[in-house]
Amino acid sequence: MPLSRRALLSLPLAVAARPAAAAGEDAAVAVIRQFYDGLLAVMKAARTLSFDERYQRLAPLIERTYSLPLMTRIAVGPSWPQIPPAQQQALVQAFTRYTVAQYAGRFDDYGGERFEVDPAPAANPNGVVVQSRLVKPNGEKVVLNYLMRQGAGGAWQVIDVYLSGTISELAARRSEFAGVLRSSGAGGLVSMLEQRADGLRTH
Repeated sequence: MPLSRRALLSLPLAVAARPAAAAGEDAAVAVIRQFYDGLLAVMKAARTLSFDERYQRLAPLIERTYSLPLMTRIAVGPSWPQIPPAQQQALVQAFTRYTVAQYAGRFDDYGGERFEVDPAPAANPNGVVVQSRLVKPNGEKVVLNYLMRQGAGGAWQVIDVYLSGTISELAARRSEFAGVLRSSGAGGLVSMLEQRADGLRTH
């Protein structure tokens, strides 16, 4: 069922667990497992790949896994409808580039890390939450939970990431983006995202 504009712009809220989702939603879990398989493949080859090569390998994987246009709208928040269409498109492109660049910059090596994915997604008012953990070589676990929504075509995509299990990444982005939009407008936000993506490339 399509979300209303008000519901759409209020998505990154508390991610309280609900009863396990229906068996048919196992497809959402499969999306995250496939994402991690692709990410691990790039990590294992990272020492022989440049930043640009990692970026090129990760871009289609991330764009397939994440609903980046929707995530851009959520991160911008209530002011999105007032932004001209051309600038909306520029924001989506800049947000996408920055998101892929973050992965290309962060996952540049492999030291025995692995990912664990909970096979039972939790129901959520905005979709389902797939719970997972990055297990470091020393055994430390980093909780990464994904809020996922089923699109019109039936495919499940990530619409928010909860760092440490409960901290909405998009809620944090919205707070930051709101300040930039107030001071510099949509053009200023595009420039900030582009500069950050460039900075990751040269890091």
